[in-house]
Amino acid sequence: MWILGLAKYLNQERVNCQLAITRESDGQNIELHNRFLFLGLSCHQIRMTSRFDPRGIRKLCQLIKENEINIIHTHGYKSDIMGVIAARLTGIKAVTTPHGFENAPNRKLHLFIRIGCLALKYFDRVTPLSEGLQSDMQSIGIPPNRLKLIMNGVDLGEAEEEKNRLSSPIYPNEGEKRIGYIGQIAHRKNVGDLLNTFEMLYQEHKDVRLILIGDGPQRNELIARSRNLISSTKIEFVGYRNDRLLYLKEMDLFSMTSSLEGIPRCMMEAMAMGIPVAAYDIPGVDKLIIPNETGLMAPFGQVETLKQCWERLLFDKPFATRIAQNGRRHVVENFSAKRMAEEYTKLYEELIGNS
Repeated sequence: MWILGLAKYLNQERVNCQLAITRESDGQNIELHNRFLFLGLSCHQIRMTSRFDPRGIRKLCQLIKENEINIIHTHGYKSDIMGVIAARLTGIKAVTTPHGFENAPNRKLHLFIRIGCLALKYFDRVTPLSEGLQSDMQSIGIPPNRLKLIMNGVDLGEAEEEKNRLSSPIYPNEGEKRIGYIGQIAHRKNVGDLLNTFEMLYQEHKDVRLILIGDGPQRNELIARSRNLISSTKIEFVGYRNDRLLYLKEMDLFSMTSSLEGIPRCMMEAMAMGIPVAAYDIPGVDKLIIPNETGLMAPFGQVETLKQCWERLLFDKPFATRIAQNGRRHVVENFSAKRMAEEYTKLYEELIGNS
């Protein structure tokens, strides 16, 4: 969604934006590719026999030359490694945007993260999307003259359109309170604490529902875990959804329990649609939530405190309405994708001008 938001708002008279994805299997999810095509933009698939097929770099170099690409902008460990090598081989500029580091206890993943961090040092610009990530980049030795903070943004037009669109309800029970989450089901998202918080809430309030939208490596594990909870019949793992905003519109509360974040895009979408939010107090989230003004926060890991935040936002309607209104205003004024795209356009033009 970050990439789509940026591409949608780039001025096409100033930037010819094209997408390249790696394709390792026919069953791979290429939703990003399909939605890029829907925007009327050019897309390319780089066929690879495995996730780290070195021939993919040669194919990427060929694509760069054939399409007269001036700048490659990468996202993620594999893309960073492939992208910066291809940039150096073809003599073009390279930009990367770190979105946050995974902290799963996985040795192979940690090795790729270390290689990815090494690759970051060879980019012309590293553009963290939050102050916290900027500090991380400084700590791994990225020179200050190659760092450019460009704060995260969200497609407010899409959120505004869905907010005002009439649609049939997914959940017809008007008395039910719905807590929702949208994002990866991965270790750093700490979704297990959402299950724990909901289980505590359900013991006191039966007319509630937890809706988890997204996919990831921990999904099956957490589905199995949820089946052993008293509240299991009120927990839904919906999976990845194109119509996530339709679900979001029916939520009474959006919540996250991440251990690591940049500035969470899914939370910005919720706030833009006027949904009150509650989360753990971690760097990145604290740029969106001003306590008791734009949302509520609990210290990391304190499930009981988070449950109290949920109760106040679910059952104190005047307070929740004020929080939602303030949150929407905060995102609209400070975190639009249009503003983000203009900052990237200026950066691209600066890099091309210095070539």
